[in-house]
Amino acid sequence: MTETVLVAGTESHVGKSTVAAGLCRLLARRGVSVAPFKAQNMSNNARVAVAPDGEWGEIGVSQYVQARAARIPATTDMNPVLLKPRGDGESQLILQGEAVENIAAGGYYESQWERARRAAIESYERLATDHDVIVAEGAGSVAEINLHHRDLANVETARFADASVLLLVNIERGGAFASLYGTLELMPDDVRDRVQGAIITKFRGDESLLDPGIEAIEDRTGIPILGVLPYDDPGLPEEDSVSLPQQGKTAIFGDDDGVPDSNAITIGVPRLPRISNFTDLEPLANESGVRVAYLPLQSTLGHADAVVLPGSKNTVDDLLALRNAGFDEQLADFSGPIVGLCGGYQMLGERITNASLESTDDHDTVRGLDLLPVETRFTTEKHVERVTRTLDPVGLLSEAAGTVYGYEIHTGQTTATRPVAQPIGEGSAAVNSVLGTYLHGFFENENARTAFVKAVFQSAGTRYLEERDSFQSPYDAAADLLKVSVPRLFQKFVDLDR
Repeated sequence: MTETVLVAGTESHVGKSTVAAGLCRLLARRGVSVAPFKAQNMSNNARVAVAPDGEWGEIGVSQYVQARAARIPATTDMNPVLLKPRGDGESQLILQGEAVENIAAGGYYESQWERARRAAIESYERLATDHDVIVAEGAGSVAEINLHHRDLANVETARFADASVLLLVNIERGGAFASLYGTLELMPDDVRDRVQGAIITKFRGDESLLDPGIEAIEDRTGIPILGVLPYDDPGLPEEDSVSLPQQGKTAIFGDDDGVPDSNAITIGVPRLPRISNFTDLEPLANESGVRVAYLPLQSTLGHADAVVLPGSKNTVDDLLALRNAGFDEQLADFSGPIVGLCGGYQMLGERITNASLESTDDHDTVRGLDLLPVETRFTTEKHVERVTRTLDPVGLLSEAAGTVYGYEIHTGQTTATRPVAQPIGEGSAAVNSVLGTYLHGFFENENARTAFVKAVFQSAGTRYLEERDSFQSPYDAAADLLKVSVPRLFQKFVDLDR
């Protein structure tokens, strides 16, 4: 019989995705057939997975990551309901990998929630047929009393999956014991009865200071505290934009690698209002001597050595936001390398036509940044596919060779207006130090990432660091974090002797 563990939280951003990934890898190490699951997710960071009909579909990044941690291929059954926010209270609804419609929150619950629930149960049952353990990830707080009657990711999953619940509570900002106690009090009785243990996450300092509180909360609730996770980032991709700066603020990632700023390069990334798939930039931030700076649209590029335009959930409106802020003029005067990824690639072209399909305003044609000789025409058709491309060593990728792997998720078709180099094959274009590509996950390929980083170092006149720190898989890092800090985990969850 399949066992299911629901990793739930007292709030958002408590570490559910990390714990679920670590648990998947721990079980996979022990030879257990394990699969991740999240009934309903809201994220603009998506990955491509195999749908039940054998076609390609979309799932949230966390379940893709957890599938890799479990050492199995990702499928759309792992995240059967995905809502991708478009702005103005509207989201694109994706069921079992396929885009269904753009819908407001109220409309989703009124007309689509029962359909989504059926899809979630159907997907869960397929996974349960093929695997011994399902590690399900909840969403937000499990104690949202206004949502209990339609909480698909937490309450409904606990019930239809007959799941044991592992409850996470974040101590970073204080109040953890009150949050845990209040959450248990507000949970539906039948779901509360499923809670087998709790983990305190994001702790800094001497754990012994927590002992009196742990003893008291265990006496009051009868729920054991299975461990305390220290504040330690294993390097898994972020699921949502909580980790990014708010619009109008600057944040720099990768500046804690011990490399002096004088020996480092800075890659500027405009903080688009509707940014998506920003995890494309994380491999760059993990490189020694590389800083990734998310910049307000009104920023200057004086300290940037390169610019990457990220993906967007609404290319046209984000392009207009760039132009209204004067960022287009900054790019026109910028002499360093420029890369556009997916929506960023579309922005780099001469124009976007049929733009009203993408914009919230009535636009037919919108002028692009005119840095690449391409144009994009939007259609209602959405392209979703995993791809393999052979690199052509030109321009920014002149030192690259071999193949790269990734995925494409986009609407719109981009064509060249005159002959242009395509260093990453179809869906790419390059002129001198400007490169555009539809390939998400591009920088996850070491050959492409290294070639680009070297090109930026050379352009900046800074010495490239050949030596690299030893690398540990983030999946193993998450697993080791659990193994060391929560040794009682398998005493309460998952029968390893069956």
